[in-house]
Amino acid sequence: MLSELWSLQGRYRILHMTWFAFFLSFVVWFNLAPLATTLKADLGLTTSQIRTLAICNVALTVPARIIIGMLLDKYGPRVTYSLLLMFAAIPCTLFALAQDFNTLVISRLLLSIVGAGFVIGIRMVAEWFPPKEIGLAEGIYGGWGNFGSAAAAFTLPSVALGLSFLAGGQANWRLAIALTGIAAAVYGVIYFFGVQDTPPGKVYQRPARHGGIEVTSRRDFWFMLVMNVPLVGVLALLAWRLTQEGVLDTTGLVVTWVALAGLYGFQASKAWYVNQDLMQGRKRYEAGDRYQFNQVAILELTYFVNFGSELAVVSMLPAFFEQTFGLNPSQAGMIAASYAFMNLMSRPGGGLISDRLGSRKWTMAVLTAGMGLGYLMMGSVTGGWWLPLAILLTMACSFFVQAGEGSTFAIVPLIKRRVTGQIAGNVGAYGNVGAVCYLTLFSLLPEGAIANRIFFQTLGLAALVVAFLCWFFLKEPKGSFSAHHEGEELEPTVTEPRLVLRDDRN
Repeated sequence: MLSELWSLQGRYRILHMTWFAFFLSFVVWFNLAPLATTLKADLGLTTSQIRTLAICNVALTVPARIIIGMLLDKYGPRVTYSLLLMFAAIPCTLFALAQDFNTLVISRLLLSIVGAGFVIGIRMVAEWFPPKEIGLAEGIYGGWGNFGSAAAAFTLPSVALGLSFLAGGQANWRLAIALTGIAAAVYGVIYFFGVQDTPPGKVYQRPARHGGIEVTSRRDFWFMLVMNVPLVGVLALLAWRLTQEGVLDTTGLVVTWVALAGLYGFQASKAWYVNQDLMQGRKRYEAGDRYQFNQVAILELTYFVNFGSELAVVSMLPAFFEQTFGLNPSQAGMIAASYAFMNLMSRPGGGLISDRLGSRKWTMAVLTAGMGLGYLMMGSVTGGWWLPLAILLTMACSFFVQAGEGSTFAIVPLIKRRVTGQIAGNVGAYGNVGAVCYLTLFSLLPEGAIANRIFFQTLGLAALVVAFLCWFFLKEPKGSFSAHHEGEELEPTVTEPRLVLRDDRN
């Protein structure tokens, strides 16, 4: 696969067009962080308000990834990704025109929907690459696309400065943010006309019913409902956080919580609709058609601790280096960008290790344990450390985090193919659940070394707990290294004709 990667033909063209779609969605999603200080000064915002906007930036990604996973399984990745990229121009423009904090909050909540684009490409790449290569392919898609956050950090401040002549000599953060949405929308059109959902002759598998994840046992149905609670609970947590900033009053908070309870009830009813034949005893799955939802649950937790922590760390790492080592904001930002820069090789590396090691389970367990130990070590970093050593530790820790992300989504497409979009949506949503939980914890801690130590130790301990679960309860998916996906017919074996000599003398 590596030798053919740059051929830009067939499935490799689809891979490159899809990771670039993800790349642009991440540029849009993370266009706030590199311009936050400029925005803060221009609109007179407080540090607490900037932290609240960072939480809003990941909030609606939680339900959006679930909903988009459903739409993906029904309509296919080509249509779903194209429309999402075109949608990005709307909240970007709204944010660029905002004059008050409430408008910033609303537009950031809408922008968080764009972060759900990740799950779309997971299904697209899985349609074009066989299980034996799925780890590296998904790793390239996730890692190179994830680099959009670092690209935004490197380029948007310069773009804003370059456009300063249109803003009276000040950094034009408004136009810089609007341009990211316009670029995504234009590429959405290009993507629609440039890809197709499956290779020629291959059928796109869809679940019989839509609206909830199809499970294959009654016990798994109740387990699924339990695992859906944090997906709504984290939005309740965000609503509480917004009351602390005056965006919502007490009445608004209660109304929001009631609405979220209704949302959970709606999700449960849709899950019942999809699985009612199973729950009422009218349907029974054959052994070969079953899957265990506890495997999905473990993958949800792995993404909670790896991608959730990445989103949280990216948001606080510049300030961490600035305060710990007395650096200026520019230096701290460049060093912190190394964490996201590692995505270029770490996430594909995790997928490649998962492909080559021969066990996706043990790869997942080891990488998650390494991440936990890395975060615990980062919790001990103080101003007395040698700066290059602290940078090396940060990059090493980021390798385990992002390789763990690649390893997670090397397994997701192999659980149950016809509901891959919904499984990927739920797993991806748990990454944002983790981000909101970690960022909320960080926002409640006072600034300083003690807060940083508590933050990193929390990340490390959570990762070690999940590593334990992977070690003892995660199972190797069926057909992890086969040449064909579940449900695909093997290609007929073609044999070359042989010349047969007959002796007709008798």
